[in-house]
Amino acid sequence: MPNHLANETSPYLLQHADNPVDWWPWSPEAFAEARERGVPVLLSVGYSSCHWCHVMAHESFEGEATAAFMNEHFVNVKVDREERPDIDAVYMEAVQAATGQGGWPMTVFLTPDAEPFYFGTYFPPEPRHGMPSFMQVLEGVRTAWVGRPEEVAEVAQRIVRDLAGRQLDYGKAGVPGPEELAGALLGLTREYDAVRGGFGGAPKFPPSMVLEFLLRHHARTGSEGALQMAVDTCEAMARGGIYDQLGGGFARYSVDREWVVPHFEKMLYDNALLCRVYAHLWRTTGSDLARRVALETADFMIRELRTEQGGFASALDADSEDPVSGKHVEGAYYAWTPEQFAEVLGEADGALAQAYFGVTQEGTFEHGTSVLQLPQDGPALDAERLAGIKERLLAARGRRPAPGRDDKVVAAWNGLAIAALAECGAYFERPDLVERATEAADLLVRVHMDGSARLARTSRDGRVGPNAGVLEDYGDVAEGFLALASVTGEGVWLEFAGFLVDLVMTRFTAEDGSLYDTAHDAEQLIRRPQDPTDTAAPSGWTAAAGALLSYAAHTGSEPHRTAAERALGVVQALGPRAPRFIGHGLAVAEALVDGPREVAVVGHPDDPATAALHRTALLGTAPGAVVAVGLPRAEDGSGGEFPLLAERTLVRDLPTAYVCRHFVCARPTTELVELADQLGVVRP
Repeated sequence: MPNHLANETSPYLLQHADNPVDWWPWSPEAFAEARERGVPVLLSVGYSSCHWCHVMAHESFEGEATAAFMNEHFVNVKVDREERPDIDAVYMEAVQAATGQGGWPMTVFLTPDAEPFYFGTYFPPEPRHGMPSFMQVLEGVRTAWVGRPEEVAEVAQRIVRDLAGRQLDYGKAGVPGPEELAGALLGLTREYDAVRGGFGGAPKFPPSMVLEFLLRHHARTGSEGALQMAVDTCEAMARGGIYDQLGGGFARYSVDREWVVPHFEKMLYDNALLCRVYAHLWRTTGSDLARRVALETADFMIRELRTEQGGFASALDADSEDPVSGKHVEGAYYAWTPEQFAEVLGEADGALAQAYFGVTQEGTFEHGTSVLQLPQDGPALDAERLAGIKERLLAARGRRPAPGRDDKVVAAWNGLAIAALAECGAYFERPDLVERATEAADLLVRVHMDGSARLARTSRDGRVGPNAGVLEDYGDVAEGFLALASVTGEGVWLEFAGFLVDLVMTRFTAEDGSLYDTAHDAEQLIRRPQDPTDTAAPSGWTAAAGALLSYAAHTGSEPHRTAAERALGVVQALGPRAPRFIGHGLAVAEALVDGPREVAVVGHPDDPATAALHRTALLGTAPGAVVAVGLPRAEDGSGGEFPLLAERTLVRDLPTAYVCRHFVCARPTTELVELADQLGVVRP
């Protein structure tokens, strides 16, 4: 039986287009089919680089007998959580409320009115570890649906009522101040792993947004404890197996507390966020390690995730084909044995590289293989020899079957990549990185943005996807455009950011200032999703707050600043008691408390003195400072692109910088040292 996925844009859905299961995409037609047949809906949610999604698909969805049962008794709906984060959020909230845990694949059984009544995640083909088999679950749900319909309806209605009662009103919580930020730092200190870096136990995730908060808190307060947590965590991750020591870039998380063995999938959002964090760490400390990791991660994103259209693909799979067994296994592309090192490098270099990268006879991963690390006690190698070793290993790895790539372009994650690449290009004098950021921004405008500046969530091969952008798309894309405006001096990016933050205020904001993940006119689900917590990436709520605040600093718009302050009420509520889960919000709150500072650099763009002042401004560590550069309005009217340049004049006909905050401006300066002092630039 052919299913209904062949014309979808999602690589994850297309992976299931040939299943014997009669999959439908999420659509009114699917629920109408369930209503007409009088059967429940089986909702399966996953994403293309999800290891256990692949496992369950192979074990269950590819089997003819299981598929036949599913087709006879259910309407089966497959959703890519990365394309429809709103659907995922609503039903994941229900799963977590009912079972105490969540994850992917997510399996939910719904009435034809989309009301959930039974939940789970991965189900094995046979009963194991206390879990029922998938077929047992299917049979049990079918029996309840036919034999106890009143009970099923009652359960579904109760769940929907419970979800509806979870409305948030954090817009009334008030504006976070220094006390809340100090309380958040104290909470993080309690959860900090002082031996291994990071927070909490296994599995351990890269805390990119918390690290950004720590760097900003240090910049504002001088807290050495905050800086030390950031420095030590960044070094531990960069030396661990979670970081690709050959090709650059970070895996999704570490399965252990020591950062040794990663879950090998590589996500665009992780790498964009961490690229920016390491660049900011270098900006704060001058660390060579931070500079290297920031640039290697930027180069990884461009080399392995950039699409032909100039955007960035979502992810690389954790699994790839093992050349020996022919099976798809996790980590096959990245792990090494001593024998493989010797084969590629020869005995002498092979032995040296084993010690340098922590490759052992026993192995640090599975089946005697090791994930490459940089042990603290490893041998010292001169740069030329190390480069030669890495080049040969990388070439040999390139001959292995590569992990699959999910090449859909997600607007929000591309916004994060644009910000990271633009800033890295400016800091490290790599104009090619700024060019790649600009090309990605151009793609978002051309393909994802319609005539009303509304965003589409995804595209693939230059073809826009069918799903509307959610709040995180608007917040993160606006953030990327604002960073690009500061770096390039092109006011059009500020203008585009303004369109997006205006839509946040009119389409996503409640009367009390709290924010929703979906627009007022979006598809109505059983609950309008509203999640302010920062987990793998900034929540839409805090991303929008940051973009609103930066736009207000650029333009002097009081309505945008007020909207940002009201949205940041969530930080006052959650910061002191759950700081690990509101990291981006805390970082934005640091900018709010600091000002943020507004920097206008006026001068001719071809004058090296203008470029020097501009770069110094960008290197300032003042939290969330915004930068505008260009000619003063009096010369040619171009100052109209950046309100911060209006009525600014040159001092002694020299390029001049103005720094203001809290309605007060410092003395205009033509001197790099004075500007650096005003912005907290770290000088060697």
